[in-house]
Amino acid sequence: MALSWFHVVITLCIAVLCVIAQKQVDPPLIAVVFGLCPLLCVTLLVWRDFRAKMRGESRRLSSVLGQYVALRAVGWLGRRQRMKLENDTLNVKKVQEQTLFKRLRNNANTCYGRQYNFSSMTEISSFRACHPITTYEHYREWIRRIAAGEEKVITAEKPLILAMTSGTSGSSSMLLSTKDTNHEFFLQGVTVCMDAMRQAFPSTDNLQLTTKFFYMPTFRQSEAGIPIGPNSSTPASSRFMLSLYTTPAPAFEVVNEQHALYLHLLFALKDATVGILESNFVSTIFYAFTALQSHWQQLVKDIEEGKISKDLALEPKVRVVLEALMKPDPERAAQLRAHFQEGYRGIAKRLWPHLHLVLAVDSGSNQIYGEMLRENYCQGVPCYSPFYAATEGLIGVNLWPGDSDRRYVLCPRSMFCEFLPEGGLEEEDPHTLLMEEVEDGQNYELVITNASGLFRYRLGDIVKVVGFHNQCPIVEFQYRRGQMLNVRGEKVSESLFLNALKNAVAQWPGAQLVDYCCAESGILGDSTGSSDPHYQVFIELKGLRNLTEKQRYKLDACLQQLSEVYRSFRIKGSIGPMKPVQHRGCQHPIGCSATGVDGSRSERERE
Repeated sequence: MALSWFHVVITLCIAVLCVIAQKQVDPPLIAVVFGLCPLLCVTLLVWRDFRAKMRGESRRLSSVLGQYVALRAVGWLGRRQRMKLENDTLNVKKVQEQTLFKRLRNNANTCYGRQYNFSSMTEISSFRACHPITTYEHYREWIRRIAAGEEKVITAEKPLILAMTSGTSGSSSMLLSTKDTNHEFFLQGVTVCMDAMRQAFPSTDNLQLTTKFFYMPTFRQSEAGIPIGPNSSTPASSRFMLSLYTTPAPAFEVVNEQHALYLHLLFALKDATVGILESNFVSTIFYAFTALQSHWQQLVKDIEEGKISKDLALEPKVRVVLEALMKPDPERAAQLRAHFQEGYRGIAKRLWPHLHLVLAVDSGSNQIYGEMLRENYCQGVPCYSPFYAATEGLIGVNLWPGDSDRRYVLCPRSMFCEFLPEGGLEEEDPHTLLMEEVEDGQNYELVITNASGLFRYRLGDIVKVVGFHNQCPIVEFQYRRGQMLNVRGEKVSESLFLNALKNAVAQWPGAQLVDYCCAESGILGDSTGSSDPHYQVFIELKGLRNLTEKQRYKLDACLQQLSEVYRSFRIKGSIGPMKPVQHRGCQHPIGCSATGVDGSRSERERE
């Protein structure tokens, strides 16, 4: 058997020690040698672990070392946080009490805290008696004051951004995102799920790169200069993790999402050893494959020639940096052509033979995309849906990555949770239950008190308790109190879409709306004639026989006026123009699902 460097060096260390003993070398030198030997052994053990996890093409040592250190640090934190979560689930009543009073204590000296006398509250019962159950309207004026620059209004901590929600129950809301919220999401969410992932899928514990499909959002500024925009994971919020991804850092600065997607695909295809495909939502990965199906020939040509398509409108300095990373690779190009010519079913495992996992939310309205992905492009590749989260913060984590059911154990230190029984949702003064009072098999609306200034806030999510992890409820998302369309995480509610349609019809002379049906393009497949995600709208009208192109566009414009998030995606080109089709009877031949519900409800995870 061939000797490894590890065995050779250990043998040399023993030989050196034997020589020292025979020659009776000075004690100081002996001390130095004996001090260095353990350090050398530890270094060799790390190097052995390092080499065992390496796979694939050569990379810069600094990149690989950075990835190794990051993964080891996250792994250590994950094990520690998982143990803490397990301990917390043994006494949820006590932990929930600690969580609530931490929130009240931290914000007792704010305008809001003084108004509700947070400093005097010592019991959960007194908090519930003195503070009403709230909705967004309760906070609108308080948040307006924060946007104008006033400090210590609701939270003692200054917000990092004013996070726009997607308006699943109507218009968008503007909530606070704080450092505490992000810190808790990373520690209690990301690290715990990484630990669960590595336990369920040991093959992911390696130094392979991940392809992550996420994009740079657009922000505007409040009067006081506070950024306003989506509270999603972005390249800007994940800079320390960029060394883990196949996409070079400069490509994440590309604002046009179609061009950014092209670059994601290009650098992923260059690397045959990709280990994980990751995105906030599995629908994003599904649409990445539909784009790949449309553009693979140009992508392969770029790899063969070591260039980047001139069709991409890139900043000159970005293009220079990226093209410096491109080297002609006709061998890889030939492999890719052969794989694409075999067809698209199961193509992911042919393009990347060492692909272990799809990491993305695939519950709720994303369920259909997850199913289509597993049945077609990603046959044989498991999918892990890690979080139940929202703009309001982390709600739960999935500790069972290998299960087909998407279940989430609630995180008792992230939010103080109350539960409205489904049967009493419309009551004027509904009674809430606490975490230790809910019953298995029952549906509830979540009412949360979080780290960023929401107190007894109705989340709008209906969840079903499907069991308990020790004393902590395990939930499955059921539905939103408003339904939605969702091709990019924009979550357009049914009522919001109908209002946009009515506004458009009012501008079509002589037209009367009889019926309508709207579907996400991914559900309808190739029949829509476009790879870009968009809405396909089937409309039945009276009084107007044929819609002009200008009238068709009016519907898209009306929806942009009502939904700021939809408008931002349209401006960036990540959602294609709406496609209204006039029908006599709006039912589409293959069926038409107007809405879906999102199991993560995660504006945080929004693209």
